[in-house]
Amino acid sequence: MANSGARTNTGSYGQRHKNRRPSSGSPGTALRNTPAAMQGQRPARRSGRAKVAHRQEAPQDYSILFIILFLILTGLVILYSTSSYEAAIDFNGDSMHYLRSQAMATALGLFLMFITTKIPVRLYDRLYQVIYGVSLLLVILVRFIGTERNGAKRWIYIGPVSLQPAEISKIAVIVITAHIICRMDRRKLRTLRGLIVVMLPALVQAAAIYVITKNLSSAIIVVAIAAGMIFVASRGYKWFVLGGAGIGAAAYAIVTWILKNGGNGNFRGKRILAWRDPAAYADGIGFQTLQALYGIGSGGIFGKGLGESMQKLGFIPEAQNDMIFSIICEELGLFGAISIIVLFMILTWRFMVIAMNARDLYSSLLVVGVMTHIAVQVILNIAVVTNTIPNTGISLPFISFGGSSVLFLLIEVGVVLRVMRDIRQES
Repeated sequence: MANSGARTNTGSYGQRHKNRRPSSGSPGTALRNTPAAMQGQRPARRSGRAKVAHRQEAPQDYSILFIILFLILTGLVILYSTSSYEAAIDFNGDSMHYLRSQAMATALGLFLMFITTKIPVRLYDRLYQVIYGVSLLLVILVRFIGTERNGAKRWIYIGPVSLQPAEISKIAVIVITAHIICRMDRRKLRTLRGLIVVMLPALVQAAAIYVITKNLSSAIIVVAIAAGMIFVASRGYKWFVLGGAGIGAAAYAIVTWILKNGGNGNFRGKRILAWRDPAAYADGIGFQTLQALYGIGSGGIFGKGLGESMQKLGFIPEAQNDMIFSIICEELGLFGAISIIVLFMILTWRFMVIAMNARDLYSSLLVVGVMTHIAVQVILNIAVVTNTIPNTGISLPFISFGGSSVLFLLIEVGVVLRVMRDIRQES
């Protein structure tokens, strides 16, 4: 996405693009090389035929809204199927406790999503310091006024409403990373110093989240969001290759050391041991993973049927949270699981199309940040449930139980819809 010539101030909102069409090639290459997401010139006038063609393609953008609503409704149905048994036991026969709580958070999220579509994108750029500062402050407040659940202190109660500050951090990192990239010379972005400058706010947030809330999965996602945005904004691959190789080598060394030392008594070390052999830890830390695998295997091609899961009857602890994908596999089978994955793939593709046609670089990067957030979270959740990676505790977007997660995800979708609206108005 970089301009190899003289420096261009892509942060100005008065500037437009020379060409709105995505370039040919692979999707990633197209997004990085598309002038519509990078250049600072006003778009050339379209011919009458081009205008007609563009208007004919515009209604397809509603596919994003359709997919989001479908995922939300499907998630509520699956959530009730998964949680009704345990909710009835834990809340004096109230089998709809989790469903009601999630539905209320979803309704509020949809309302805020609608409000967000009315907010000009440039406002986030002006308030990036406030957004980042408030998010970091909320994470720090968890240490003093946070509420502990299931052994984890990650929530703040504001009256009757609970809030997980790590979810706000993800939005804050998207906003501030986009701002820094837009104000930085493209040549500096390809240097190690430039990468460190852009990554620093995300690293600070990730460190605060991990140290204060012990939430490794959210810390990983925060860093991944910033890295994904930098990857799209830069043509330099050297530091990404070196960084990826370094992270891979470090992970291999850590896993090897833990396996040789039997976990060394550390909780996360024991999780890695359970990841390698969950059956050996079936009566302890590997129990949840092993039961999730049983659920996936018993579902077959088309599943047992909605509501017919056995694993949700107390076998998988907190099945409505991180392990809900295993219940999807058990009740809806491989067909249902693949259908959910395909929906997320289509959603990611539509985000990428919007990012390629955004009116300026800042808008494009906001969409890329949201796209990276959702894509990484889906990949990590499915990888955890299928025991591809050690259990880190991460929710499936729009489907797992979690009011803060669905609320702020819908706000992020509202930002994307606003960018899409700007594209349509300009055309």
